[in-house]
Amino acid sequence: MAPPTGMLASTSTAGAGSADKEMFLQLLVAQLRYQDPMNPSDTSEFLSQSAQFTALEKMQSVADQTGALLGAQMAFGGAQLVGRQVTYTLGDGTEGSGLVSGVTFGPSGPVLDVGGIEVPIFQVQSVTDGSPTTPATPAATTTPSVAVPAL
Repeated sequence: MAPPTGMLASTSTAGAGSADKEMFLQLLVAQLRYQDPMNPSDTSEFLSQSAQFTALEKMQSVADQTGALLGAQMAFGGAQLVGRQVTYTLGDGTEGSGLVSGVTFGPSGPVLDVGGIEVPIFQVQSVTDGSPTTPATPAATTTPSVAVPAL
């Protein structure tokens, strides 16, 4: 499984989005300025292009917000694993298990501290509650003895 890259990294699309919008408007003005006066461009085509550009901006905004939500969910999930027993397989094939003692948050998601080993959350195979795994034996039931007086 590949790590989700840039999941928690803060991305500033506002600057890039405004630059793209500015470039679009400059191209639109250039098209209007240099069009053939005897064969003017159809204004509905410009409106259509503008609407498509606006829709694309909104879709990018939704994608950014969805990515931020996924990042927050992964962070909360990583924090909930502290104190739990995990089994993992690292990228080099190393397998192990241990108690999660802490979690750090990096650009590729939460990284668990399992016995001093950094384990990315996407490499965790199983999680248990951290309590001993020996099954509890039921307590033996005893019936109290009652002395019956002789008649």
